[in-house]
Amino acid sequence: GGEKTIVNLASLIISNPEILLLDEPTNHLDIDTLEWFEQFLSNYKGTIIISSHDRYFLDKVATKTILIDKGKADVYHGNYSYYLEESERRALAEFDEYKTQQKQIEAMKAAVKKLKEWGERGDNPRFFRRAACIERKLEKMEMLDRPESKKQLPLDFEINGRSGKDVLVAKDLGIIAGDKILLDGADLYLKYGEKVCLMGKNGTGKSTFVKAVLGNEDSICQGEIKLGSNVSIGYIPQEIRFEDENATVLETSRKFYEGTETYLRASLAKFLFYGQNVFKRVGTLSGGEKVRLKLFELIQKKANLLILDEPTNHIDIDTKEILEEALSEYRGTLFFISHDRYFINKLGNYSLNLCFANSSNSLNIPNYLFKGEFLLKTNELSNISPSRAARKSPKVKVTHNTSVFNFTNDSKDDYIQSCWDEVSLKKE
Repeated sequence: GGEKTIVNLASLIISNPEILLLDEPTNHLDIDTLEWFEQFLSNYKGTIIISSHDRYFLDKVATKTILIDKGKADVYHGNYSYYLEESERRALAEFDEYKTQQKQIEAMKAAVKKLKEWGERGDNPRFFRRAACIERKLEKMEMLDRPESKKQLPLDFEINGRSGKDVLVAKDLGIIAGDKILLDGADLYLKYGEKVCLMGKNGTGKSTFVKAVLGNEDSICQGEIKLGSNVSIGYIPQEIRFEDENATVLETSRKFYEGTETYLRASLAKFLFYGQNVFKRVGTLSGGEKVRLKLFELIQKKANLLILDEPTNHIDIDTKEILEEALSEYRGTLFFISHDRYFINKLGNYSLNLCFANSSNSLNIPNYLFKGEFLLKTNELSNISPSRAARKSPKVKVTHNTSVFNFTNDSKDDYIQSCWDEVSLKKE
């Protein structure tokens, strides 16, 4: 996904247009490329119109924010952080204005009622004329709509029984894609309740590794992957497809929902599939709609291990925030791939960073490094033939506290042992 995005961006940049129109340009981009892209756009001399839900990206690049909602466009003269503050101020002002008008309307209606009563008691038409005058003012008054609160998706990821302590164990793992070595001799230990982010540049094999965990053994050339006891997996892929793309939302949901159609329709409505929307073909759904439907499926499954491959692509910021809150309260194990820096900061206990072995550049992520213990290592590639080793083979860089470590053959084993000693001491 990221490599396709890079090619599309490169073709745009080479043409050097006066106006750049970018629709979700950060989807699938790794953090290195994303930070370079932010710098490029900041220095760009032309006009840029961006549709994006990447909060850090908008803060870095945008100088004006336009919110399109309910057929209206509200303009904010600043970046995303400014928009948050100003939109909250406007919302409070609108609500105060609405309350003031409602009090005025109630007072005018009460005055009309009293004047009519006085007119009837005293048989005085003057009171009726005054009442009619107030009623005309009410009819001409421009009524303010009550400000609506944000629609909340009911995301509550329950689990149907916890798994064992060891959720996922990979030993001496080797993964290939075609003639390209993606991993060689990697070990991974994932414990129950951990929330782990797998990071890395585009093309290092993050999605391929996840597919291997899910049972695609064709890519495994050595080692093994074991799931712990009582592990049930819920999965959102990077590119969401359904078994039958011609099926409707309602037909697709029936396959995993236990309950009557009445309750199913009510549940789908909470995920913004209501009315005729439930008869949409799933193959024609937008990216955000597909994610919402997949989240609805995950909730029904009650899995104790969630594996999410770039889950925030295509969804709006409000939905992202709801998802972040739901996953932070999730009692199971979370293993996810993401380049969304805000999302990573919110959820990750620690990160595992894949990079190419012959790359001299460390990933610079000063604001979104994670706490955590050393849990991923790469064995030496001594058993690989020279022809295989010559290829661009990724190794694993380990993000540990606030530093990124590059291991040499001499120092790697010593460092691994020292990390395990440190973990053992903490546990004692």
